Amino acid sequence: MTLDQFTATLTQTDPPSGLNPVLKGLWFDAKDQWEEAHNIAQSREGELPYDRLHAYLHRKEGDRFNANYWYRRAKTSFFDGSLEDEWRVLIRQFLNER
Repeated sequence: MTLDQFTATLTQTDPPSGLNPVLKGLWFDAKDQWEEAHNIAQSREGELPYDRLHAYLHRKEGDRFNANYWYRRAKTSFFDGSLEDEWRVLIRQFLNER
């Protein structure tokens, strides 16, 4: 699946079947279902991909302090670009991991 194909699924009412859970979290985030995305991030705390999703979600929420905590746990630095850019970077990253 490509970024464009992933983005095209956002017109659907449900995420595509078989989607990596972190990608599913990003799908829910794009559908303005932050709580559902956050539940996915919390489901496997301590695993880098989930902590990375957690960081992005708290950054989007506007909680920089909490976001920084999760960026550190994900072993990465605070993302300086736009939220949209970070979302796309994460989609590409996790599509490549499948």
